[in-house]
Parts: sequence; C-alpha cells; structure tokens
Amino acid sequence: MRLDSENYYLRSLDITDAEQFYKWSCDRSVTLYSLSSYAYPQSKSDIEHWLSGINSSSKTVSFGICSKSNDQLIGYAGISAISYLNRSGEYFILIGEKEYWGRGIGTLVTKIVTHYAFSTLGLHRVQLTASALNLGAIKAYEKAGYQHEGIMRQSGFRNGEFVDKVLMSVLSAEWQGL
Repeated sequence: MRLDSENYYLRSLDITDAEQFYKWSCDRSVTLYSLSSYAYPQSKSDIEHWLSGINSSSKTVSFGICSKSNDQLIGYAGISAISYLNRSGEYFILIGEKEYWGRGIGTLVTKIVTHYAFSTLGLHRVQLTASALNLGAIKAYEKAGYQHEGIMRQSGFRNGEFVDKVLMSVLSAEWQGL
C-alpha cells in the first residue's frame, strides 16, 4: 500500500528498514519523546524481529514515511491500540532523520494517517499523547485538527524527571480532511 502527497509518500514497513530504525534508536535526540521502547538498548536483530511482525497485527497500522526526491525512509507513523468495537485508535509518529525536522512533515503525515483512520479503517476517534515539553509536535497536531483534552500529570519519565503528557484527539465528525 502507498499513500501519496506532493513531496512524500507513506508505504508499508519491511524488515529491510531495520538499518534505519537501528540508526534512529541509537540517537537519543531522535527518540527523546518517542515510545518508551526506545528507552532501552536494542540490537539490530531486535529491530528486525519487530519489523518482521509489524504488518501482521490487527491492532496497529504502521507506515514508513519516505521522501519522493530520494526514496529515503525518514520516519514512521500510524495508528496503534485500534479498537474496532469502540472505533478508536491512537496516533503515533517519529521523524528519524533530523534534517527533515521543522519542515511541516509532522502536520502533513498526521493529516494523511488520520484521514486513513477515518476513511479506510472506519474509526470514529483518534487520540494521541505528546510530552508537554515537545512543543513542536503539539503545534503540528493542532494544525492537523487535533484538540486538547487534558494533561496526564507526570505520566512520562525522561532524563531523570517526571514529565506531563498532553492528551489530544479528533473525532470523525470534526474531521475536515486533507
């Protein structure tokens, strides 16, 4: 599967992406605000094992984010914790290539994946959490149409300190699309 925009495309992840993921996992500035699984050292074989099963879960949809100019994998995004009973899921994104930070890709990809969640998966609600310290991500989610729901007090632990997480969501009835 491939989802296209003007300068980027989203595609299925594959075990051959392990080298990029390993590189990102070794850079703490890339993984600082990401899922807690990056808090612990991972070998290339750990990442290969994870990637080998990533497309088989009915509870998660993951996409590699690629630049059309060079077909480089620059990050990944998707929806996890999918509940078809509740028609909900949780959005996630990681831009691993730092030279692509600050270019609006987070907002663009958030819109594409959220649209996919509503139009293809039939979800009604998509939520996310972000570190309260990650102001760039919060701004990108706001631009993409997500609304603030609240603060999860001291629910993350980074650099030896507890940090708040911002809870945001968007509903299918509110979605303005791309």
